[in-house]
Amino acid sequence: MAAVDIRNVAKSFGPTDIIRDVNIEVPDGAFVVLVGPSGCGKSTLLRMIAGLEDIDRGEISIGDRVINDVEPKHRDIAMVFQNYALYPHMTIAENMGFSLRLARQPKAEIDQRVAEAARILGLSDYLHRFPKQLSGGQRQRVAMGRAIVRQPQVFLFDEPLSNLDAKLRVQMRAELKDMHARFKTTTIYVTHDQIEAMTMADLIVVMRGGVVEQIGTPLDLYDFPANMFVGSFIGSPAMNFLEGTIRVAGDAVFLETESGTKLPVGRGNAVFDGRAVTLGIRPEHLTLAAGEGGLEGVIASIEPTGSETFVVVQLGQDRVSVLLRQRLMAGPGDAIRLAVEAGSAHLFDTATGVRLDAAKA
Repeated sequence: MAAVDIRNVAKSFGPTDIIRDVNIEVPDGAFVVLVGPSGCGKSTLLRMIAGLEDIDRGEISIGDRVINDVEPKHRDIAMVFQNYALYPHMTIAENMGFSLRLARQPKAEIDQRVAEAARILGLSDYLHRFPKQLSGGQRQRVAMGRAIVRQPQVFLFDEPLSNLDAKLRVQMRAELKDMHARFKTTTIYVTHDQIEAMTMADLIVVMRGGVVEQIGTPLDLYDFPANMFVGSFIGSPAMNFLEGTIRVAGDAVFLETESGTKLPVGRGNAVFDGRAVTLGIRPEHLTLAAGEGGLEGVIASIEPTGSETFVVVQLGQDRVSVLLRQRLMAGPGDAIRLAVEAGSAHLFDTATGVRLDAAKA
């Protein structure tokens, strides 16, 4: 195992900057997820760590060794790809042990490592089969097993679950977490799926346009997004954003939208009295109001899922998403009253998107 240190790394393809002065410290033994929309540079950064892309500027270290000019096969990493990359003419055992045979490891050592990895991944009964005889989930386990037998310092995963169906992705997420808990190998995992990031990571790196927007634990990013992009990207359903002006009336502090809707915010935000801002509130922090209080709106759509009810509500000129933990016997066009958990609301600078308390504005 080893820490990975990415310092001022940059990469361009022609005139287009793909990675722009990225700095990330991956602690020894951590499970770090790079997440962001398509084209944000996360897979390119992973390929630079693996040695599959050259580094234009900056340094990448694994342990105490700078690896910028080290060949991929000498970096002591193992990579699992989205498309499995298995040899169709080899058995599962041969696929898993292929890298060890190339390294001229003793046959007994290869057999022992393959058998142990197969036992961990539930593949012991399939070692004699060929990839075409396995399901997608089993083939992904083979790809993981091929990485495990190498006993590398660092595992690299490039969207390994994106080809699987929803149920199998949930199962494989659990297996990956179990594998990491067992081996404690430093892991860098790329995905565009923020649910994967939230459920698997020790640390999440949110990227956009080749730049790191925020690094933190899953709950830190969820509870304290550095800007509107992180707030909207982390969390499903996404955070609601409403533009307005902060008003203070006696003991009350609220955001007043252009259409006159007044949403309470924490009293600490009184310092922004009269300032035009954007309020961010997560769907679960809007609840049904008791009695005649709260904000009056109209249901635009409703999606009951059994355990939860997802509702889109029209508040004046704004629409907000609401996630209720109870069932709601109503339909589109019906009136609804909402209460706001004021302490859970965030204020963002409308021009920059930066969270105001984070910017100490």
